[in-house]
Amino acid sequence: MTGRLQGKVALITGGGGGIGAATGALFCAEGAAVLLVDRDPEALARTEAAIRLQSPEASLRTLAGDVADTAIAGQASAQCEQYFGGIDVLVNNAAMRNYAALSEAQPEEWQAVVGVNMIGNANFCRAALPFLRKSGKGAIVNVSSCYAVKGRKGMAIYDATKAAIIAMTRTLAFEEAAWNVRANVVCPGSTLTDFHVNRTKAAGRDVEELKTQRQDTSLLGRWAEPLEIAHPILWMASDEASFITGTTLVVDGGLHIK
Repeated sequence: MTGRLQGKVALITGGGGGIGAATGALFCAEGAAVLLVDRDPEALARTEAAIRLQSPEASLRTLAGDVADTAIAGQASAQCEQYFGGIDVLVNNAAMRNYAALSEAQPEEWQAVVGVNMIGNANFCRAALPFLRKSGKGAIVNVSSCYAVKGRKGMAIYDATKAAIIAMTRTLAFEEAAWNVRANVVCPGSTLTDFHVNRTKAAGRDVEELKTQRQDTSLLGRWAEPLEIAHPILWMASDEASFITGTTLVVDGGLHIK
């Protein structure tokens, strides 16, 4: 690794597995001090152990909590200051899914998903911005979805909130430019994460078969690995992207143009 985040402090939500865990591991390998937040303490412990095996000298902390809880955002930012001295990078990756059709979705389902995917995202931005402004080179990377820009059926609530993240990020780019805080979006496509693997196992289906089920959902004909999403997040967070803000980067193997 080349130390692309050497000396920087990163706060990453949804860090217990999948894209968040891969991003945390990559950031640590690239020299960042990292605080991972996730609602699942056991998943956080597994991720922390794996990262420490890969990067024994990593400056790494974890915080278990629900990102929809405003207090957790404040605690996370305060811990970054306490342990690492501030925040240079915020990655809003935590998300909640829902599979209800629009005609069937209940208000409480909307409220639950909006609470994590939108309000949780906004909470962490608000809590981290004072530190990001002090950084002088602050960067926010919000993780949305390729389905924020491409339609489908069956996940209306999730996709609507992911589209809202893009609009919110553009507003952040305008509002925070005066403090040299950049705000960008990464939109992953089908990514083979722990969520999909565990859901498949719970349904009694074969995981190996799962790995072959995305041959027609991108031009590249396969799932992405979490690390393939973490690398674009890393780039957006690093000084290599210092003249990029308000941008949506779709990382979906070409799905959005099919």
